[in-house]
Amino acid sequence: MAGEPTLQPEVDAFLAWLAVERRMSPHTLSAYRRDLADLAGWMRDGGLDDWSRLRQEALRTYVAGAHRRGLSGKSLQRRLSAIRSFYGWLGRERGSELNPALGLRAPKAPRKLPQVLDADEAARLVEVPTEAPLGLRDRAMLELFYSSGLRLSELCGLRWRALDLAEGLVTVVGKGGKTRLVPVGSHARAALEAWREESKPPADAPVFPGRAGGPISPRTVQARLRELALRQGLFKRVHPHLLRHSFASHVLESSGDLRGVQELLGHADIATTQIYTHLDFQHLAKVYDAAHPRARRKK
Repeated sequence: MAGEPTLQPEVDAFLAWLAVERRMSPHTLSAYRRDLADLAGWMRDGGLDDWSRLRQEALRTYVAGAHRRGLSGKSLQRRLSAIRSFYGWLGRERGSELNPALGLRAPKAPRKLPQVLDADEAARLVEVPTEAPLGLRDRAMLELFYSSGLRLSELCGLRWRALDLAEGLVTVVGKGGKTRLVPVGSHARAALEAWREESKPPADAPVFPGRAGGPISPRTVQARLRELALRQGLFKRVHPHLLRHSFASHVLESSGDLRGVQELLGHADIATTQIYTHLDFQHLAKVYDAAHPRARRKK
């Protein structure tokens, strides 16, 4: 433990810089702290008492060891990102270009295709009876999720002033405070108008309020979706992200417009959209065979 003071102060300074200058969330800061603490412990065990002594070969050994111990490719990618950012900051502080994480890649994480509702299942889910207690609210909430592909946090934080039901648009504040304009379909507009007529809210009120009048909590929405899915006879694990993924998949399958879906979802990088959405391979093959002049098979 004798080497700890020479490593920890710079980690603390880096985290403070992220909190103040980059305004990172407490959750992200906590993940960075854990990742850098794990690397620092490994360095101390290996007799490395200064960050400048870590070389890429040693870091590659560290990554390989973590992978053998069961850390997933995705977690290692996040850890390398934290190390890369830390050394970038450290280089600016020390006037050095040393960054052993540059060019180092984690083992590829296996790509999982998330479950998705088909169009009939989605319709059955959102068409909850409106005469039931909270029926109008539930119908509006489900229709909006599926119509516009909102994230859970975006739906919970939504206020009436952000909705233009006459034009069929909603202004959404997404990740990083980025604002986007998303269409609202006719069924969602009708459901929201019925919910507004019943609740008669002021313009600044949350669209979906909780018990205390503030925005509904994410946990409440998740629990309600599970309950409503069972009531509607759906036995898949239904959650908000499943509706967002179903929205993206159905729009992409119908339009083939990956860039458009990227804008609707609010993804900064189209690679995220490619992973997030999925198309049936046979559908892609048919599109390719019909469109590419040298793909058409001889009869």
